[in-house]
Amino acid sequence: MTTATKTPPTARGTIAFQRTLGRSGLQVSAMGLGCWAIGGPWDWLNANGSKGPVGWGNVDDEESIRAIHCALEHGINFFDTAANYGTGHSERMVARALTGKRDQVILATKFGFNVNEAEKCVTPYRDDHLLHVLAECEASLRRLNTDVIDFYQLHVWDYPIEKVPAMVDMLESLVSAGKIRYYGWSTDSVEGARLFAEGKHCVAIQHDLNVIMDAPEMLKLCEELNLASVNRSPLARGALSGKYTKDTVFPSNDVRTERWSWNRFFAPTLDQLDAIREILTSNGRTLVQGALAWIWARSETTIPIPGFKTVAQVDENAKAMELGPLTPEQVKEIDTILGR
Repeated sequence: MTTATKTPPTARGTIAFQRTLGRSGLQVSAMGLGCWAIGGPWDWLNANGSKGPVGWGNVDDEESIRAIHCALEHGINFFDTAANYGTGHSERMVARALTGKRDQVILATKFGFNVNEAEKCVTPYRDDHLLHVLAECEASLRRLNTDVIDFYQLHVWDYPIEKVPAMVDMLESLVSAGKIRYYGWSTDSVEGARLFAEGKHCVAIQHDLNVIMDAPEMLKLCEELNLASVNRSPLARGALSGKYTKDTVFPSNDVRTERWSWNRFFAPTLDQLDAIREILTSNGRTLVQGALAWIWARSETTIPIPGFKTVAQVDENAKAMELGPLTPEQVKEIDTILGR
């Protein structure tokens, strides 16, 4: 069974800023990489037969590989992907990049949807999810070219709470079979997360968190139960980078063309970013680095997983670890400005 490197060395001769993956005790880099974008284009197939883009546009696979290698050089050892990202393509790219390096990293992936690789589309299951978990796990193991998944996550945000105990039992059986080591849930439901955490090998919850979109109740739960808070959308899908405006037009195969995505992440962020820009860019930080620094300062349980497509993005994100968290005083100042 593969184990994490306790203190991953970097090409620059330093040790990466680290955190603990909840109750697992595993030491991971304080920032992981979210591998959604490197899956390339794919669609969500709606019940009425219509499709909508849920990828991040076209991708250069060779650049993806170089970017992951850049992350390893910076001491990043936590990679989060999912079966549906590019309908398996992201998992395959992660596996390819980590050839010969599997024992240096903690691999996380997710399950819960019907993935059609041939048609590049994903649909929800129409029957009981539990009927598919084992097959999904084995498919991810093959694509990731590994014998065990370190951290396996239910990807269905609104999975019925009454079905959680049976799902936890299923995941415990995968632990017993040696197919996964630990598990968690990607959800914003605090009530659901508390119930999921009753599982012996549940070690983390993945949820939305960024400087504009705080999650005080979920963070309180993670601190109370010694769970890692794995943070999706730490840069508000790019809105916190400062590169986009309200007039930005994304490619038609980019999820950010969807109105729901814009309304949830870009609209609130662009309206408030200027008010906190000076704090985020303190100490020579870029906006991106300041946004990550806020997350680390917000709670010692947090592990942001910004997405990427390029080496330059990974390099900028990773250098945030060298600058560390914002100060408690800066966090309070941001709360005051944002009226929290």
